[in-house]
Amino acid sequence: MAMVVKNNMSAKNTLNQLDKNDKALAKSLKKVSSGMRINSAADDASGFSISEKMRTQMRSLDQDIDNAQTGNSMLKVAEGGLQSTVDILSTLKEKVINAANDTNTDADRATIQKELDQAVDQLDENANVQYNGKVMLDGSHNNQVVGKDGAGTKTTLVNEGLSPDTVEDDPVTDLKDSSGRSLGIQSDSRIEFSYVLKGKTYTRVLDPVEDTDFQHMFSESLPKINTDAIGMGFTNLVGYDRMGEPVPTVGGNKAMVFTAGNPGIDGQISGLTINVVNHDGTPNRTANSVLNNFEEMIRAEDPSPDNALVFQIGTKSNQTVKIGFSDMRATALGLKAKDGSTLNIGTQKNANAAISVLDLAMQKALNQQTTVGSMQSRLEYTASNLTTASENTQSSESVIRDANMAKEMTEYTKNNVITQAAQSMLAQANQNSSQVLSLLQ
Repeated sequence: MAMVVKNNMSAKNTLNQLDKNDKALAKSLKKVSSGMRINSAADDASGFSISEKMRTQMRSLDQDIDNAQTGNSMLKVAEGGLQSTVDILSTLKEKVINAANDTNTDADRATIQKELDQAVDQLDENANVQYNGKVMLDGSHNNQVVGKDGAGTKTTLVNEGLSPDTVEDDPVTDLKDSSGRSLGIQSDSRIEFSYVLKGKTYTRVLDPVEDTDFQHMFSESLPKINTDAIGMGFTNLVGYDRMGEPVPTVGGNKAMVFTAGNPGIDGQISGLTINVVNHDGTPNRTANSVLNNFEEMIRAEDPSPDNALVFQIGTKSNQTVKIGFSDMRATALGLKAKDGSTLNIGTQKNANAAISVLDLAMQKALNQQTTVGSMQSRLEYTASNLTTASENTQSSESVIRDANMAKEMTEYTKNNVITQAAQSMLAQANQNSSQVLSLLQ
């Protein structure tokens, strides 16, 4: 190699190599100090992009978990209000059953009435339970209610305990239960029919039954019955749900269906009893058991827009769950009229009719409690599923981006040694030019 002084190529090459080693050492030091294999897009462009998407996904999943948990907290507040309502209704039924017992005088019933009035007021307090300023059980966050012709839904009470072979022309005395056994209604029996509308009890009597057929038992033979307030039919079409869709009977067979004459809460029938009495004044327990075996398949609700609560539980738009809270105020439960008057239990007959009112109110409360409970369970499963998804996403992101510390420390040690060697060799290369001086002596 020629001996020159102007250009020290050995030193130049060594310097270039030292620069490379310094850069490699800096990268190794950055990886070791950060614990990440990819610190910027320059380290691995595609890996950096993929891992950033995964990080965004993880943050979104973690927020979904928070949403599910806070949603569950809201539902627990609603559940507390509903449980209090159920407890009150249980107590009220106990009081009403006591009032229906003729060991009590009307003065005693007036005292029980005061207890009932206070408890009914508390139902409204329960319905106004709030979470973060949102009142949940007053019907303001109900699902959409349209009903038939947009007028809301009608109270529909269905009794499927009669024989499916029953036809409208059958005499009342020939009525049979679902297993084909006679109800034992005689021509000299009487039928007492009571229903509760706007907190007031209406009672009508068919006496005697004689040869009245089933079709006319209600519509024509019960004197002064207000068919504008309530109607009866034997059909397999129950009515129309909150979306205006027809609702059939559970078994698809014809059933005895009682329907409120007017839609909405103001027209709801909140209680219904049928009492068949033999000619000697004793109740026909077989007939009463079958004829009073009805349930509320459609509850009365006023028209309302869709104000159901929406919980965002996914990382994409519209990945949500919804829950609507039906009106749990005393008026909607049938225990209070819109004018403020409460269910009257001042007489034995009124107290007896009020028992069915409490049964239907309890059914409404338990249905809403079931809805809330099932949504709570779903949100718990959702939170668990989201937690697993977040963990798996983080594991995948770790494979792409996290540094293998043992490998990186080995790489760092190697680069450190090589850098120190390059520094030493640069010093040696710089000394090579000084050898020219020996030729100039």
